[in-house]
This record gives sequence, structure tokens and C-alpha cells, in this order.
Amino acid sequence: MAEAHQAVAFQFTVTPDGVDFRLSREALKHIYLSGINSWKKRLIRIKNGILRGVYPGSPTSWLVIVMATVGSSYCKVDISMGLVCCIQRCLPEGCGPYRTPQTRALLSMAIFSTGVWMMGIFFFRQTLKLLLSYHGWMFEMHGQTSHFTKVWAICVRLLSSRRPMLYSFQTSLPKLPVPSVPATVQRYLESVRPLLDDEEYYRMEVLAKEFQDKTAPRLQKYLVLKSWWATNYVSDWWEEYVYLRSRAPLVVNSNYYVMDFVLIKNTNIQAARLGNVVHAMIMYRRKLDREEIKPVMALGIVPMCSYQMERMFNTTRIPGKETDLLQHLSDSRHVAVYHKGRFFKLWLYEGSQLLKPCDLELQFQRILDDPSPPQPGEEKLAALTAGGRLEWAQARQAFFSSGKNKAALDAIERAAFFVALDEESHHYDPEDEASLSLYGKALLHGNCYNRWFDKSFTVIAFKNGQLGLNTEHAWADAPIIGHLWEFVLGTETFHLGYTETGHCQGKANPALAAPQRLQWDIPEQCRAVIESSCQVATALADDVELYCFQFLPFGKGLIKKCRTSPDAFVQIALQLAHFRDRGKFCLTYEASMTRMFREGRTETVRSCTSESTAFVQAMAEGSRMKADLRDLFRKASKKHQNMYRLAMTGAGIDRHLFCLYVVSKYLGVSSPFLAEVLSEPWRLSTSQIAQFQIRMFDPDKYPKHLGAGGGFGPVADDGYGVSYMIAGENTIFFHISSKFSSSETVSLSCPCSGGGGGAPQSPVGWGRALGCRDRETGAPCQGWSELLAPAERPALWKPHPPSSAGHR
Repeated sequence: MAEAHQAVAFQFTVTPDGVDFRLSREALKHIYLSGINSWKKRLIRIKNGILRGVYPGSPTSWLVIVMATVGSSYCKVDISMGLVCCIQRCLPEGCGPYRTPQTRALLSMAIFSTGVWMMGIFFFRQTLKLLLSYHGWMFEMHGQTSHFTKVWAICVRLLSSRRPMLYSFQTSLPKLPVPSVPATVQRYLESVRPLLDDEEYYRMEVLAKEFQDKTAPRLQKYLVLKSWWATNYVSDWWEEYVYLRSRAPLVVNSNYYVMDFVLIKNTNIQAARLGNVVHAMIMYRRKLDREEIKPVMALGIVPMCSYQMERMFNTTRIPGKETDLLQHLSDSRHVAVYHKGRFFKLWLYEGSQLLKPCDLELQFQRILDDPSPPQPGEEKLAALTAGGRLEWAQARQAFFSSGKNKAALDAIERAAFFVALDEESHHYDPEDEASLSLYGKALLHGNCYNRWFDKSFTVIAFKNGQLGLNTEHAWADAPIIGHLWEFVLGTETFHLGYTETGHCQGKANPALAAPQRLQWDIPEQCRAVIESSCQVATALADDVELYCFQFLPFGKGLIKKCRTSPDAFVQIALQLAHFRDRGKFCLTYEASMTRMFREGRTETVRSCTSESTAFVQAMAEGSRMKADLRDLFRKASKKHQNMYRLAMTGAGIDRHLFCLYVVSKYLGVSSPFLAEVLSEPWRLSTSQIAQFQIRMFDPDKYPKHLGAGGGFGPVADDGYGVSYMIAGENTIFFHISSKFSSSETVSLSCPCSGGGGGAPQSPVGWGRALGCRDRETGAPCQGWSELLAPAERPALWKPHPPSSAGHR
């Protein structure tokens, strides 16, 4: 009871002598400290806003200009060329601070210096924006850098030499350019040529020509107008129409997962692991609020846009009947926790002080030890976030708009993030082929009611201390959460650490108030909706076949020695695997980023090209000389790298066509070409997972400190979702998803049992096609792993010195 009393600032009782007030000094102290902390944050934000607003200038540079102006005046040199005198004449005369000539002269010089300083900042910013609009460096081979690019790099370094804060470059980043319609249409036709026969391609050419000549010019004018007005002509529509307006369940369809370190384990204690990780996350949020995180820089000099990081914490997707809303709060002092069907509110601070890891471990252990049962309807409540968005919006309005249900829901939606304490254990066992896949399935959807899929991210802690994330997709893309996860795992492992017994360092404070159990009053009608949503989500989850594995024969080290981009190498491998699985090619989606532009998100690389299909078909024939195969592979790799660079530099295909389609809908214009383009299914959706975005530790010194990346569900019902992480020099992790309900796809089955390499009668399986080995002999199966067997590598991929490597 002592802890409960400390949570109350004052109490009063009515007695015969009057009203008796009893104040709690401890509670008032915490309120006072909390207020002080809030004002500190406001002052920090104001200071950062000023420093960010004047970058690449600084208050020191302003002072230097003022001193130079004043000094030149005393030396009888007018560097203002009469402007100071003009300003002095314009100042009001008479009483007040301007009454002496000396004061008026100093004030005039200060005004002149400030004007010069601000003009300099504007000039440097515009110059930096112009420099950052140059992307020729991306198309140059290593070791063949032009003199122009070298001069450009020196200029960029000079203009950004002062230590930047997280958002310092935002106003200096160029806007995403709108490609010309003819260029986009031409690239589109080129991308679908290997997928269509002559008759189908001719029909598409006619549609494209009609669109380009008749419909597109009007749509393009509106799009160009938007690009002048808006910060980014794509991002707001992409967020709204691709994510927030979708009425489909988030589970499997939208949310993705991220895995923990899989080759090492810091501790088996669930609460201790969470204590360190949650503390590290709030440390990261503090750095985020103070803009102390360095912006990600390509080549160490080209800044990437950081705007997506703003909504990482304190963000929830609120369901709506027609469109959802992303609710972001400026601050949150608690996390919401789920365990055994109960919801808790766990405070992260005591007064103004962030709880230590050992204190957080104590709090999580209290939740784990709590024996109370779930309230009626509480256990599966989170299934509402896993079902249809319309049903969740209606239930939220009907049953959670007032009373204790609203208060409890607010506690979850206003939390910094969500934490799920699972009772099952998962980890990666290299001896158990299924272990990594089961781990991924648990992260992707769990049991469909032990994750709050609306939160920006959910931290999932298994009973054995293994962790992972389930992340909502609308607020940001995977590299953003990857940045956080790298910081957290590095901080936990190399800075916070554990005791010999596996607990957090330090001694916990047993006087802390226990986590607060959230209270619900869920009527029968609401329970019926919860059960219905749970059934919908469970059907989706049960339909997902997920195969995750570690490819060990080689990694990016060998690929780079072959003068090949590792990403292009894997993408061509995926084309070969798909052809061996299905006997045909399909429209392929690879995500690339456009964060070199302000508020940039992603663009599509259509990686099934005429060059890659030519190589795959030559491989399937089995009769071509290896020299011919090498030549075809080089052409396919070069083509892929060029397409990737075009996508990154704003010359992609799909975002432009998407925005033209949105404009056509606003104008009520019908376009058969756009309708067909936007309805084409991505039967092969792929994504590379970023790693080592920040240097928390040396991967060469700690080669086993590797996460396995993450994955997502298939985009098309009869397609595959493939995520891969080229993890270090000697390994690659793959995450392959498909649907059991489709007779067209299989994520795991071995191609040796299917129709072979040419044109199988039924799907032969992707996981094995990419890298399986026979369980008894350990020999590679007749898939991509056979092609890259050690005996084949020296002949097919002749290594070259790293200094002349052509990868980017």
C-alpha cells in the first residue's frame, strides 16, 4: 500500500473540525521533477530548432561576422559599402535605446551583420542543395572516379563539415524530381518485354502510346504542379493510399518482423533481457528528441532524409471506417505490456529519471509473477488490431469511446511502444532446420492476439530471452527500424551488459510502484467482434508458409571478388530459383530507397529484365559454354545495377505511374493503360535488409554478432515474398513466404523431388532451390546451391582483385 499512497499527490477527509488535507511530499516531488524535465525538453527542442535552422551556419559564425564588421568600423574601413549608415538613418530617433550615436551605430552594424549572416546561410544551403542534386557519382565505377566528382565531393564536405544534427540537412535535400512521361513509359515497356509474348506486348505498346499522347500530358501538369508545392510529390499519397486506406488486416499483409542476434545469446532471463533492451530504446528516443543521432550518410558525405524517424516512438495507427490515422505524441512516459491475456501499464520514469535496467527488470518480473487471470474478453482483445480495419473502427467507436475501456485503450495507444511477453521459447538452432522458420512465424503473427499490430512496433520477448520486433509499415520503412535495432543490440551487448548470473547490472529499487493493471469492461457484443477478428487473422496466419534459412557456402566477400554487386547477384539468383520453381518468369518487385531526396521513401526496381531472363534461360538449357554464361551474367548484373541507381535517383517507373493514377482518379479520367499497370500482381516481391548502418561494434572482430534480418508475408496470393540479408562476408539469410492455399507456390519443398530445372509441372520449392542440402549426405540439392558449389566457383566466377571491383 505504501507504493499506492506515493502515487497520490494529496488526500483529504471531511471531519467535524473541517476538511483535513494530507500532502504526499514524495508525490509532489515527482510532479515537480516531471515538470522540470518537461521544460528541459522544450528548451532543448527550441535550442535544436535554432541550431538546425541556421545550419550550416552557427551562432559562432554570426559572432565572428559582427566582430569583423565592428572591427572594420574602428579601423575606418566600411565593408558594408554604406549600408550600415543607411540602416542607422532608418532607426527611429529620440528616447530609448537609440538615443546615443554609439548605440545606434552598434545596433546598425549588428543588423547588417545578421543580414549578411542570413544571406550566407541561404546561399550555402542553396549551393548544398544544388550539389546534392548531382547523382553522377552513383554511375561511376570504383577506381574510375571523374575529376568532376572529386571536386563535387570536396565541395560537399566543405559545406557540411560542421557536425550536423539529425535533421540539419532536411531543408538542403533536393526535392524528388518528376520524370518525363515518355521516359517512364519507355522504361515500363522495357520492363514487361520479357514477360509478354509478341501479341501481348504489341497490345501494351498501343495502350502506352495512347496514354502518352492523349491522357498523360494533362495528368503530368497536375503532378508537376504538386511537385512545386509539396515537399515530396509521392510520399503523402503513398502513405495514404497504399497503407492507411487499405481495409485489409495488418497481420501478414502489411506488418513485417525483425529478428534478434541468432548466433549468440546474452542471457536466458526474459525480464533481464527486456530491462536492458527497453532502457536502450528509451536512450535512443532521448537521442532522437535531442537530435544527437548522426544522419545516415552515403559514402560518408551524402545525407539521407531522416524525416521517417520522427514517428518511431509514441505512434499508433488509429483505425477509421474509410482511412486510418497515424497518431503521434510528442512524448510518452510508459510502455504497454501484454502477458498471459492481461494488459499492463509500465512507467519508464521515476520523477524525471529514466528507470535503470535493473529497475525495469524488476518491473517486468513483477508482471511475469502476477497470478491474476484475464478479465472477460481481455485475453484476445488485441485480435481487433489483427482483423479487418472497418470492423476494428466500428468496434472502437461502439465499445471503447468512453469509461474504463477508453482509459485503458488510451494507455495502450499513447504508450511509447508495445511489449509482448510470450510464454513459448524460440531460437535459431543450426541443427534444426525448422527452428528459424518457427521463430519467424512467431514474430510475424504470433497467435494473432498477443501483438498490438497498430503500434509503431511491438517488442516481443520469448521465455528463453530471445527477442524480436513486429513493425507497422505505414509510418516508416524497414531501414528506419533497423537503425534503432542496431543501436539497441549494440548498446545492450557492449555497454549495458549482464551479471554472471544473467541479470541486469546494478541493484533494483524494491519501493517502485508495481506496473498498473489495465481495467476493461467488454460486453458480449464486443467479445463476438473480437472472436470474429481473431478467426480472420488466424486464417491468414495459418495460410502462411514461411521458410527461413542461413546460406553458408559463401557471402558478399566472394561476390565482391567477382566484380559483382552482391544485391544484383542475389536478385539474379532469385530469378533463376523462380524459373526452376515455376518454369516461367513473373513481375518482380525489389524495394530501393529514395532517401537522398527530402521525405523520400521507396521506389521499385523491376528486376526481371531481358538480360536476367537471357542468363536464366541459358542456365536452364545446360549446354552453353561457361564463358557465354559469364558474359550473360555480367550483362544482367550491369543492367540491374543501373536500374537500381535510376530508382534511387528519382528516375523509377512505379511511383510516377502510381501518382499519375491518383491524379486520374481525382480528375475522373479513365485510363486503360494505368488501370492495367496498377492491377498487375507482384508475384515475386523482394527486399534486401540493411545492416551496419551505424558502427556500434566491429563486425570483423565480432563475426557472430549477426541478426538474421527479417521478413514479410507474400504480396500476391499466388506469389512469394523474399527478404534477404547479406550478413557479413560469408553468410546470407533468406526469409521466403508463400501461401499454403495456393497450388502455384511452395516455400520449402526440394526441387529434386519436382520436375527439375526446366519447366516443372508443379512448384518445386524456393527455399531448397536457393540453398538446401540433403539432410543425410549434406550435399547441395539440384538448385542454385549446385550452381555455386565450390567446385564450380573458380571456373564460372573467376575472382578479381578487390581494388578493381565494379560493385557500388
